[in-house]
Amino acid sequence: MKLTPSALSPETAFFRHVIPAGEPFLFEVKAGQTLRLLDLEGNQAIDTLFYNAQVPRERYDPQRTIRRQNSVYLTCGTVLYSNMGNPMLTIVADTCGRHDTLGGACAQESNTVRYAHDRRFMHSCRDNFLCACLHDGRLGKRDIGANINFFMNVPVTPDGGLTFEDGISAAGKYVEMRAEQNVMVLISNCPQLNNPCNGWNPTPAEVLVWN
Repeated sequence: MKLTPSALSPETAFFRHVIPAGEPFLFEVKAGQTLRLLDLEGNQAIDTLFYNAQVPRERYDPQRTIRRQNSVYLTCGTVLYSNMGNPMLTIVADTCGRHDTLGGACAQESNTVRYAHDRRFMHSCRDNFLCACLHDGRLGKRDIGANINFFMNVPVTPDGGLTFEDGISAAGKYVEMRAEQNVMVLISNCPQLNNPCNGWNPTPAEVLVWN
């Protein structure tokens, strides 16, 4: 894991917003601005999708991103590519060191299959994404694709499977990205209670943006 702290001070950020535990947030970051996702209390997964703010059909593409960096994990120096092959954001600082691209977002269906039928109607990241999209109006159900799970620990097993493990983050850990184009950022501050990705206790997260 590559740990690279930032030289930016929170006091100089022009935008700060705390996302309550288990809630969604949709906002924009302009090209050249720097976005920080901050794990306030530790061990909190932040499910995230990115879209071109002018042309939302251009969006984060996990396959291109993984193939170009030859790694399933994201860290400092990783470029996030779009489905049109364009750089969207570059990770420029990271005090956690590794972020998941494979675990996906929890949903009614996955909660039922993985855990129990009575978990179907528990709050989920997919529901969060859909609620934020419907409220904003520019995105819809068809725009919800494979997401990044910042701070989430999803090891790949020797036989090619995935496991959800305790997070490798801690209170105050962050990841910072420079926007290479104007982007919409769609976040679900994960509400999952059935596996240890949030330490069995979802907590708030903060977003900060610098010019």
